[in-house]
Amino acid sequence: MPVSKTAKALPGRTDWTALHARPPAEIERLAADDADNPASDENHWAEATIGLPPVKTTVHASFDRDVVAFFKRGGKGYQARMNAVLRRHMEDEQAGRTSD
Repeated sequence: MPVSKTAKALPGRTDWTALHARPPAEIERLAADDADNPASDENHWAEATIGLPPVKTTVHASFDRDVVAFFKRGGKGYQARMNAVLRRHMEDEQAGRTSD
């Protein structure tokens, strides 16, 4: 029989159990005191815009086996990571920031 494990928050991840145990007022206070929280600085939102994510399209593409293996080693979401790399390259090209 498998041994049950107590869930522990991973470094850099939210410990939802501990968060839900805090009173809402304390959560608000902690968020307001957090310098990394953009909601604590109204100027951060001065030029914010709302945008929709780009529409995805399905394509059949062939990649080198080692390239796919590299991205798959990163675990779940490898296709999204490949898309992010391609997007960054596209944006650099459009901005004229490529190294030829």
